[in-house]
Amino acid sequence: MISSSLIPCGQFKTTYAADTTIFLTPASRYWCFAGILLAAASPLVLSNYLLALMIQIGFYGIAALGLNILVGCTGQISLGHAAFFGFGAFASAWLNNSFGVPVLLAIPLAGVMTTLLGLLFGIPAGRLKGLYLAIATFASQFILEDFFARANWFTGGSSGAMANPISLFGMELSGDKSFFYVVLFFVVVMYLLGTNLLRTRDGRAFVAVRDHYLSAEVMGINLTKYRILSFGISSFYAGVGGALYGHYLGYVSAEGFTILLSIQFLGMIIIGGMGSVMGTLMGTAFMVLLPEGTEAAVSTIKHFTGDIPALTSALAYIKEAAIGLAIVLFLIFEPDGLVHRWRLIKSYWKLYPFSY
Repeated sequence: MISSSLIPCGQFKTTYAADTTIFLTPASRYWCFAGILLAAASPLVLSNYLLALMIQIGFYGIAALGLNILVGCTGQISLGHAAFFGFGAFASAWLNNSFGVPVLLAIPLAGVMTTLLGLLFGIPAGRLKGLYLAIATFASQFILEDFFARANWFTGGSSGAMANPISLFGMELSGDKSFFYVVLFFVVVMYLLGTNLLRTRDGRAFVAVRDHYLSAEVMGINLTKYRILSFGISSFYAGVGGALYGHYLGYVSAEGFTILLSIQFLGMIIIGGMGSVMGTLMGTAFMVLLPEGTEAAVSTIKHFTGDIPALTSALAYIKEAAIGLAIVLFLIFEPDGLVHRWRLIKSYWKLYPFSY
């Protein structure tokens, strides 16, 4: 039986009614398994420095996917995602330190706690849109920042909170190589769940709320329900990503979850591609690697030019402005993100040598 369904990027396509499976084609299944195996083998050849970058891509990518479900798929802007990311980090440390909950169990439980918080903020925000919604989520960022600073019982206040390393069968997974596999497991599970979610009835309702909310309401879709639900799902992803972040660093401080991090999360989904699961990971990798690439470029230029005060000042400014400049350039020249460019490249090689 053939049916017409909405895909995450908002375009119509003809698919089989059983397209709610995770893999639409055998080829996509094989490519996914190949990518997982390649990632699993990477600690054997990569340095600790590169592994640390991949771990960052992992936990930031989980949180960014939650934001993309909210912003890219449901059309609900959020300027407070970093605060929910931080709440997940504090919640996991609190569960482990105060109640002795094993870290591997505390991580998803922290996601559940962050979900409840997201639903609480989503109830008033679910009735707003546009600039009013942006201001409401912006306020949630500062409300939670103030909570982090005052709730000594939960966050440790200005002293922060210790986040114990993960233990599995009595073995401590504290090194980058061990922790990489933990992050890889959560990335695979969360991204497969996100991919399948967007192909379900609820996922299509999210896209309908984003693209044609009046038509969706006429068809019987409860706009408030799905907007609040998207806040909850987004918060769950942020909480899990934040918990992994906290246990990787071993210490959680409120200073790390400012509005700047929320803007960086928005940059990840804008650069990767709004409403795209794969684009989220691509955008996260770009944003994590951009400062490292900029630093390498600045060091190379200084090596050849020497210490020229005016040039050194200009390079330092470019380094600090690189993230904002990248977001602006993508909005102008590639508004559909890296995933759109990747689709064009795939289409070109499928038609090669007849492509033009």
